[in-house]
Amino acid sequence: MLEKKQEGKAVSQEIRTDLALEMRERFTDDNVEVKGVILDEEFREDGKIRISTVVIRDKQGAEAMRKPEGTYITVEAAELFAGGETEQRQAGMEIGRQLKRLCGQKKIKKLLVAGLGNREVTPDSLGPLVIDHLLITRHLVREYGEGFLQRQLQKELDAEVEVSAVAPGVMAQTGMEALEILRGIVRETKPDLVLVVDALAARSVERLNRTVQLTDTGICPGAGIGNNRQAINRESLGCTVIALGVPTVVDAVTIVMDSMETFLKTQGYTGREIGIFLSGIETLRSVDTMFVTPKSIDEEIRDMGRTISEAVNYCFFGI
Repeated sequence: MLEKKQEGKAVSQEIRTDLALEMRERFTDDNVEVKGVILDEEFREDGKIRISTVVIRDKQGAEAMRKPEGTYITVEAAELFAGGETEQRQAGMEIGRQLKRLCGQKKIKKLLVAGLGNREVTPDSLGPLVIDHLLITRHLVREYGEGFLQRQLQKELDAEVEVSAVAPGVMAQTGMEALEILRGIVRETKPDLVLVVDALAARSVERLNRTVQLTDTGICPGAGIGNNRQAINRESLGCTVIALGVPTVVDAVTIVMDSMETFLKTQGYTGREIGIFLSGIETLRSVDTMFVTPKSIDEEIRDMGRTISEAVNYCFFGI
């Protein structure tokens, strides 16, 4: 992990990431155990899917991780996400299973899906794209009554879930916080669960559009790029909130620092020497507000939108 000198002390290089797994990995680099934080890993589909579960159990763990207490599940499936429809569907089904796991034993009869982000900005359009492919059922159940979905889907369902969805846009488009809009909708529809879908920021380039994070702690829109908005969680909405996100951008400074660190290590420099060297690079300030996304983002974000929507459909309807 990179270090820099500040007021005579060595401190950690700030990591801009929304992924709890990446925050936990920075301690792994230093061979440090984090009190109050549990990490569990397992592999599926012959190693093609890696599932990491980070549980932040107490205040001490939350302070170390700089994230709220709760459960964070990360699904990594680079090979499947980059494959064809069959492979992507495999990944979607696994995401659906993990979503069901996070829901626990609670029966969900009313689900509100909120697709956060700006449809006009490709890396930020994941939420609205997911909404486009969801199976929306609230109006059908209310119009045709219980049993309608089972007859149409020709399968036995645990419950006739009323799914409604909204893409609240961003403040520049509406003049309102996403939380303000969702509060009004929650007050009217009274969902058992609000599923918030949003694009995230990661530290690792390899995780862009290849990783999904699910958490029961909610989400603070724009936090990964330093554009914090009001948190959307159980406390602010008054109902269960699960956040599902996909990293689509990485901090430009992180790319530069990691690349230089790797190069300097190959030249035999120690970690402390590298930290001192990097801390003196003033030119990085010129890219401090820049975030990078893959050149294939248009196609990848469309694929991820479909995959996430299929995961939600699989979780609640088994299709």
